Amino acid sequence: MSIIKLFKGLIHHFKKEKRPTKKTIQPVIIPRSEHTISRNVISPNALKVLYRLHNANYSAYLVGGCVRDLLLGFRPKDFDIATSARPEEVRQLFKNSRLIGKRFRLAHIVFGKEIIEVATFRTHHHENANEKDARMVKGMIVRDNVYGDIEDDATRRDFTINSLYYNIADFSVVDYTKGMDDLKHKQLRMIGDPEKRYHEDPVRLLRAIRFAGKLSLIISPETEEPILRLSYLLQQVSPARLFQEVLKFFREGASLATFKLLQKYHLFAQLFPETQHALHQQDTFHFIEKALHDADLRLKQDKTISPAFLFSVFLWRPIVQASKKAEDAGHPPYVAFEKSIRTVLHAQHARLTIPRLMTQLIREICLLQLQFTYRHDSKPYRLLSHPRFRAAYDLLLLRAECGEPIRELADWWIQFYSNEHAREEMVKTISKEHIHKKSRRKNRRRNRFRNHSVLNNSEPESNI
Repeated sequence: MSIIKLFKGLIHHFKKEKRPTKKTIQPVIIPRSEHTISRNVISPNALKVLYRLHNANYSAYLVGGCVRDLLLGFRPKDFDIATSARPEEVRQLFKNSRLIGKRFRLAHIVFGKEIIEVATFRTHHHENANEKDARMVKGMIVRDNVYGDIEDDATRRDFTINSLYYNIADFSVVDYTKGMDDLKHKQLRMIGDPEKRYHEDPVRLLRAIRFAGKLSLIISPETEEPILRLSYLLQQVSPARLFQEVLKFFREGASLATFKLLQKYHLFAQLFPETQHALHQQDTFHFIEKALHDADLRLKQDKTISPAFLFSVFLWRPIVQASKKAEDAGHPPYVAFEKSIRTVLHAQHARLTIPRLMTQLIREICLLQLQFTYRHDSKPYRLLSHPRFRAAYDLLLLRAECGEPIRELADWWIQFYSNEHAREEMVKTISKEHIHKKSRRKNRRRNRFRNHSVLNNSEPESNI
């Protein structure tokens, strides 16, 4: 047994000897006087984490999107930190932290509602191929916990503009990948071989589109060329992870620009196959564009948006098309519509794992479109108090604006919703019309019955 161990040790030794020497990259150091990042605009909690790591003799940097956004003059939503400390060492320094993740082992440091994410410097898999925390399947990274130094960490990141580091030790910006140049020239460029990097993590296809749309960047030719060819790789990504990426599209104020890019590079069909089929109709394209334009406008005005509403917009036309087919097959209208909602949501769930609560919200928003047609008696008041009324109301108005034959219905609800004093009279008028129509239907049915009785019970003519 000892001889076997000796041979294994020798083999491992020679393998280490053959490993290529690491090339050292000289970073560009941008001193505090030559960049625009100020500690005044950095989260105080992020500064606490940076200083505690630094005082414990660990390297500590702000990294990624927060550095990029600060340099562009935006206020970041999140502040991420990269450090030389291992996750367990971070855990010892911060009692308010927790370790998460298998694919990426991270520390989350919790300050009330704010979470500061701290990641240890990582290296490429081939640098430490024998480590158990490095694993790839069919070229895609499924575990990435191989630790290195800041240079390794910079070159393994996806895009150059996300590979900039703010050093809390001297307040400089450290650039290993010419990210500052790309930022100045509004260019999005992949670090390393783009095709290989897309295979490692296909979500980078979506990230490229998201950054190009959000920041109005030009995708460099070598980064852009493989996107069309590799769109099928998204089928290898878990639907839950794809759902999280789609939520980011909605929340960054550039969803319309992103939607157009997803169309251009054939990625939208991978996310919403049912909707893509409906987009062959020009009015459907306009329908979605109008909703995304309004959503972007609301975010610019610091208003909230409802992802459930936007998902309802994306799925509305497929639901209507499926409902028509169900009616043609003999189902009553309401049954056909409800069945179509279930069918379309089930098909969509195979591509994006929409949480159960949001699925229920989408279902309610769509079903309320039928309820808007019932305006007599107390029905409008009950609908007005429904928790999903506002989202459903917005969808109704959007449908009317985009050409559906419901203009009169939409105008009635606009007046009912905005003019509280006119509601009672409006409902009375509609209720009278409803009673009149109902009476006419009863009379028609009664007349048909009478005619049927006369025809069947008439006495035979006399022969006298």
